[in-house]
Amino acid sequence: MWLQKYLKRSSPWSRKSYPQPLRRIRLHDAENQVTLVLLTNQFEVPAEVITELYRKRWQVELFFKWIKQHLRIRSFYGRSENAVRCQIWSAICAYLMVALVRKELNLQKSLNEILQIVSVNIFEQIPLAELFAPEPEIVERKAGDEQSQKLLCLNG
Repeated sequence: MWLQKYLKRSSPWSRKSYPQPLRRIRLHDAENQVTLVLLTNQFEVPAEVITELYRKRWQVELFFKWIKQHLRIRSFYGRSENAVRCQIWSAICAYLMVALVRKELNLQKSLNEILQIVSVNIFEQIPLAELFAPEPEIVERKAGDEQSQKLLCLNG
């Protein structure tokens, strides 16, 4: 459900800061029990389209938040636009490669765990399938003659 109004700014500061007229759209999200108020300068586009655009934009924001948290881009190596773009694209490529490895090897580990394992073994020449193979487990079992036997069990 949405409600739209044309916003009339009464303070001189707000009129000076942004002199063009604005449109206010109120959206009630019944699923999350939240009411959102959106401001836009788009008067030709229907309110439903604007609310959907904000929803999609939020998904992009969450994606980049994940990249910042998990791929750990703490600082940029260059200051030019090209350097920043190259570093962000490299981070996106790394994310996609890890996601593909997870899918191809049918791993149950999180993407962050996979990234940590790969970063620790970055200079090892081990195939990824071998790197993520389950480690053998040594289990002690008493035999019928009360002797201890060690068995090698593979988690599969």
